[in-house]
Amino acid sequence: MTTAAIIVAAGRGLRAGADQPKQWRPLAGRRVADWTIARIQAQVPLVVLVLAPDDAEAWAEFGGSTLVLAPGGATRAESVRNGLGALAGHEVTKVLIHDVARPCVSANLIADVLAALDTHAAAAPGLPVTDALWTGNDERVTGTRDRSGLFAAQTPQGFHYDAIVAAHATHPGGAADDVEVARAAGLDVAIVPGDADNLKITRPEDFARAERILRAEMDVRLGNGYDVHRFGPGDHVVLCGVEIPHERGLQGHSDADVGMHAVTDAIYGALAQGDIGQHFPPSDPQWKGAASEIFLRHAAELAGQMGYRVTNIDCTLVCEYPKIGPHAADMRKKLSDIIGLEVERVSVKATTSERLGFTGRKEGIASVATACLVKP
Repeated sequence: MTTAAIIVAAGRGLRAGADQPKQWRPLAGRRVADWTIARIQAQVPLVVLVLAPDDAEAWAEFGGSTLVLAPGGATRAESVRNGLGALAGHEVTKVLIHDVARPCVSANLIADVLAALDTHAAAAPGLPVTDALWTGNDERVTGTRDRSGLFAAQTPQGFHYDAIVAAHATHPGGAADDVEVARAAGLDVAIVPGDADNLKITRPEDFARAERILRAEMDVRLGNGYDVHRFGPGDHVVLCGVEIPHERGLQGHSDADVGMHAVTDAIYGALAQGDIGQHFPPSDPQWKGAASEIFLRHAAELAGQMGYRVTNIDCTLVCEYPKIGPHAADMRKKLSDIIGLEVERVSVKATTSERLGFTGRKEGIASVATACLVKP
């Protein structure tokens, strides 16, 4: 028995403003689609992403992911049918169908819809209409409508897989959503209490509201890291993964990369998971001379396992020499590659201590780093 979800992301969505589909527009540090995909994948093991056939950039980006990709059609119903078809052979019993433009969908709402499918062939979230309803024409009220028994439909809408496949196969088209398709086939659809925050981004102003919702829900953590290594014999130093020729080397149990050590400890600190020494004890000979990217990669992977995403890194190197400026771009790129973070979110800079202290006397290099982690 397998539960699956289909995220319909093939529309152009230009009513929300800008010159690109709304699902690819930025929202609270990520794109709309990234939020939606992450929230669905956190609850459902098998996810189909339906993309516009001509959206080559999206196909290339998600082609190597864990998502199953399917081409969109000329209508939403056709896109959904293509998504259902992509699940054939996966032994799916329950399927959720969700609009990519609803990035604020909660884990509880997803769970409620799935739970309702234990006793119903179909279920969908709805919000009771509480406002007065008017009819209008030419910017004038022309009448009123009774709001009793009316609900505003939301997604994800859930179905027994075989039942919704059969319903779509016989529907003539033109349905407002998949619930209408299901009811036309005689399926009983249970109403699950909807969520007012589960808005569908449609108009430009919806982005501001969605951002407020997402930022209020985020678990944001900051961590600091600090490290020092003294100079000793050698002809180069390794700083933030970049080898720099120098008249002396840095001394340490590993490769003494003071910058990468500070960044690594900043991530561990944000996770409340100790420091490098706890994960890679210096008393263990296997780590003698080890490349520090092993430590940083472990910290970044641990963050992912705990449900966090590293959103930015800021590393400051404190030294008189060597000069950091000529190598900063390479350092940023190295850190971004290891962490899996856009280089624009990684900062590496340097300062001196005005010839004061051990760094001012050129006895060694210090580094301080800050990491920000977010759990959506």
